[in-house]
Amino acid sequence: MKPTQQDLQQSLTEASKQLSTQTVMFHQAVAAHLGLNITDHKCMDLILSKGRVTAGQLAEWTGLTTGAITSVLNRLEKAGFIRRAKDPGDLRVVYAEPVYSQLHAIKEVFAPLNDAMLDLYSKYDQDQLETILDYILHSNQILRGLIEQLRKTTKE
Repeated sequence: MKPTQQDLQQSLTEASKQLSTQTVMFHQAVAAHLGLNITDHKCMDLILSKGRVTAGQLAEWTGLTTGAITSVLNRLEKAGFIRRAKDPGDLRVVYAEPVYSQLHAIKEVFAPLNDAMLDLYSKYDQDQLETILDYILHSNQILRGLIEQLRKTTKE
């Protein structure tokens, strides 16, 4: 018997919860492997995605205080993953930039995941991949909106 729409939605909700938990646990294991905590690791991910960021930008994106972000950047710098660089146009501005030559450990730990995901993607046709991508993009959009809503209503 084919599952109902309601059954599929319930299964998707449960599978999404499990995926979220496994993702957090994977990133915690990655962080520990790299000698970091999960917050440092995910801040490093943001730095890598942007190329260079200020402490203020990281604080805004993560919802952490600038003091907490300074500690994150200190740990990432000590680990050799980033360096701080002053903006030549405004010496008051300091950027955190990846030290690409020191990122081999990060690339190494993610290589098996990348390979496994490419193998998984190969099991789907073009239309299915487009549907999966659409689901992920819309899920991210929903999460960004909910994060913003929670931050507006969170008491300090």
